[in-house]
Amino acid sequence: MTSDITGHSVLDPASRELRIVRGPIFTHLLLADEINRAPAKTQSALLEVMQEYQVTIEGQTIPLPKPFMVLATQNPVETEGTYPLPEAQLDRFLFKVQIGYPSAEEEIAVVVRVTAGQAGDDLPLADVKPCLDGAAVFALQQLTARVRVDEHVVDYAVRIVRATRDYAGVAIGSGSRGALALVRGARAVALLDGRGFVTPDDVKRIALPALRHRIALSPDALLEGRTTNDLLTEILGAVPAPRA
Repeated sequence: MTSDITGHSVLDPASRELRIVRGPIFTHLLLADEINRAPAKTQSALLEVMQEYQVTIEGQTIPLPKPFMVLATQNPVETEGTYPLPEAQLDRFLFKVQIGYPSAEEEIAVVVRVTAGQAGDDLPLADVKPCLDGAAVFALQQLTARVRVDEHVVDYAVRIVRATRDYAGVAIGSGSRGALALVRGARAVALLDGRGFVTPDDVKRIALPALRHRIALSPDALLEGRTTNDLLTEILGAVPAPRA
């Protein structure tokens, strides 16, 4: 239920007034595992949270702690008992990261670490140490926002997004949040590379995760077996990059 996530109000027997009980959404990092198993009404409640960073309970607006981020997973194979995520909600996510099967060496390492000397309900978490706190994440966000983006690079990001709206094989193109995701993601890429400025290659590097959940393929493209990654790669090749 929606109240299981956002919270609810109860009658306080002592004061005889309604008291707000905050749900698990009041945190810095919210992980919604298999989010497509949540009913549509619960998913729609996340729109206010992800866009406005606030929750409204019984007419009372409560701000969320900052920094606040939502991570969500969904299994693309199982569809029984699931609800498709609406486009408006998908658009609120900055990236869609596709995770495939691990390599043979990685899979062997996972099996060894999880099963060696441990019962079925144990996980090898003893060596996991925190490396960031909320204040450090907020400082990194502020630092990323100050990475310089040339006007020509912004124009390049916008042209990529606009190209998705009338490209053959795309039924629904990306909205303006796609361009915002490209610029913000490119800033983070530049910061991770130790640069104080964004290049067109930074935009290209994050174009697929930033846009693949913001476009819908036409029936003809689906019948041909084409994927969003295929079309986005074609669009990136067709849109000329600036020399910056």
